[in-house]
Amino acid sequence: MISQIFILSSKGDHLIYKDFRGEASKDSINVFYEMVTALSGDQTPVVMSHKDLHFIHVRQGGLYWVASTKTNPSPFTIIEFLNRLAALTKDYCGSLSEKSVRMNFALIYELLDEMVDFGYIQTTSTDILKNFIQTEAVSSKPFSLFDLSNVGLFGAETQQSKVAPSVAASRPIMSSRGEQGGKNEIFVDVIERLSVVIGSKGVLMKSDIQGEIRIKCFLPTTSEMRIGLNEELSIGKSQLKGYSSAVRVDECRFHQAVKLDEFDTFRILKVCPSQGEQTVMQYQLCDELPCAPPFQLFPSVQKDYYIVTSQLLFCTFSCSTALNVSITVPVPKGSVSMSQELSSPDQTAELQPKNKALLWEIPRFPGGAQLSALFKVDVPGLSSASLLEVGPVSMSFELPKQTCTGLQIRFLRLAPTQTGLSQRWVRYVTHSDSYTIRI
Repeated sequence: MISQIFILSSKGDHLIYKDFRGEASKDSINVFYEMVTALSGDQTPVVMSHKDLHFIHVRQGGLYWVASTKTNPSPFTIIEFLNRLAALTKDYCGSLSEKSVRMNFALIYELLDEMVDFGYIQTTSTDILKNFIQTEAVSSKPFSLFDLSNVGLFGAETQQSKVAPSVAASRPIMSSRGEQGGKNEIFVDVIERLSVVIGSKGVLMKSDIQGEIRIKCFLPTTSEMRIGLNEELSIGKSQLKGYSSAVRVDECRFHQAVKLDEFDTFRILKVCPSQGEQTVMQYQLCDELPCAPPFQLFPSVQKDYYIVTSQLLFCTFSCSTALNVSITVPVPKGSVSMSQELSSPDQTAELQPKNKALLWEIPRFPGGAQLSALFKVDVPGLSSASLLEVGPVSMSFELPKQTCTGLQIRFLRLAPTQTGLSQRWVRYVTHSDSYTIRI
């Protein structure tokens, strides 16, 4: 059973505090934060103990979601509950941040009152909770089709701009009447995270793709939704036939509410989504990249009185514009200054001596384009051994409207047909999880 639940900001500010059983004092909040900040490294233990009090926490939206207990419950149950609490907060408040929690503290307390009774978890179902939650969410920023500065893709941390439906997807699931947020809409995202290792000669050495299909539903009534995937989708190598250019994944997992009676034959997923966000399918493809790597980098390093490194970057996807491209090049310890020559004015580069790295950033990279840069790094006491400290290069980027596996949504249908106009949005995005190029 749960004794306390509290939400803290990254600086330790008390945002939400709920004591269900009166077993522990409020000082336990400070005890937990001191324990977390005293640990070295970014990955703190999920479960920690102080005397006879146990703390279980997760990090979501830059916040600490913490449950304390004096009994010995299953940690996985508490972790699942905290993750579900964060997801519900995002659904009801529209976004997950310190600002949205502060502005909607009354709504979150009402959620906790319905979800937990005297430390015992009652429900985490959106369909049940929406019958009891009366407090309306306060949006941190009013939705406007003309203000696209904070456009984001629900279910993924992205900064893709000028996509109005993305803003609509970050609104609360329960909106006031008369607001634009009351429209019947459903959003489907196909999100892929790419991990790649490319050798010094440009040969692909390792690749891994982790993908998922997420939906966020704003429909007032539950309807069966049919999601049609590629007809030639194959699961594992055993299903490949002849020389067809089938879309293949090694394995996939489905949400427990997904019906698969038409999946084997027609590649159709059937689900009755509840209001809010959920992942209906997860898939993986290992040691094979169906397409060329999104970026090819041709680096060269020379030694003079300083280290001269030139970078030639090429985007292989001609149909998409990469966003927020960041290239990090490790440099020798003791580097003090850098001069640069960039091929376009929108690029930026800086030397970060504390991180022993050179950071090259490109906000927008058109598909099929080629960019170059020349860096001269001043290293006192330069030696041949210093060249060994240069590399490997790591990249981070975002590719909207693109999937590396080729997985596509053929159709998105609702049955029975919703009364009134219901809008359906399908979007694709590929993120770099780990993109490494050896020099």
